[in-house]
This record gives sequence, C-alpha cells and structure tokens, in this order.
Amino acid sequence: MPVPYRLYVNNRKESPTKGMWYARACYYGQKTTDELADDIAAATTLTKTDIVACITAFLHYINVALQQGQRVTLDKFGSFKVGIKTSPAESAKAFNPTKNVKSLHVIFQPAVYATADHKRFKSLLTGVKVEEYGSYHVDKGDTPTP
Repeated sequence: MPVPYRLYVNNRKESPTKGMWYARACYYGQKTTDELADDIAAATTLTKTDIVACITAFLHYINVALQQGQRVTLDKFGSFKVGIKTSPAESAKAFNPTKNVKSLHVIFQPAVYATADHKRFKSLLTGVKVEEYGSYHVDKGDTPTP
C-alpha cells in the first residue's frame, strides 16, 4: 500500500513560495510494538514473548550506548546519535553545560546505499510509493483556497 499524502498551500506571509502547493505525508494508522511482535512471530520461529523481550533489551542498550556518548549503527537500518541544542557563551571558558545546554535530542540517519549507476537510496524507503489521500477536500484550481 502506498504512503498517502495531502496537498496544502503555503500561506506563510514572508515566504518566497507563498501560494505554492506542497504535499505532506499522512498515515492510515500506526503499527505498535505488540503488532510488530505478532508479525515477526508469524514469520519466524520466535515467540511473541521472545520478540518483545528482545525489543525491550534492544531499546535499553541503545539508550545505554547513547548515554555513553556512542553512535549506534544498525546495519541496513541506520544510526542514532545524540544532538545538543545550546545557547551561545561569550567564550569557551564561559561555557557552562548547566547554563548553556538547552536540550538533547536523538538524530536518526537512515542507512544509505548506492546502486551500480551511482544513485543513492535509503534502505528503509526501498519500494515505497505515494498516492494522494482519498478522503479530504482541496481546490486544485490555480488560486489557493483560504
């Protein structure tokens, strides 16, 4: 099933592309850990309990590695690392992590591969297609709707 999208018009006042149309991905629901465990159990010899235990341990040890300042790389999937948002300091000596570090976030970078003709692709997006979402209204005329 393709990934659905909805069209929207850019209404930002100062944008050089104001009035132009874009697409946003939307979703038909979500897949929970429990549902993924059911799918994996049906496709393998593992039990659902084994899979849930493995996922729980997997997430715990990714967290431990990130706490230790490591980048976590999962082959054919991607990598995780910690990003930091800070406020500026007048000098290196004046930088104080308690004062200047505003927040932490996780950066995910999907695995990227190159084909024989040197085209790059993200492994998680192999075979993904898109289609317009069926149950919403948008005027596709030349003038944007308010």
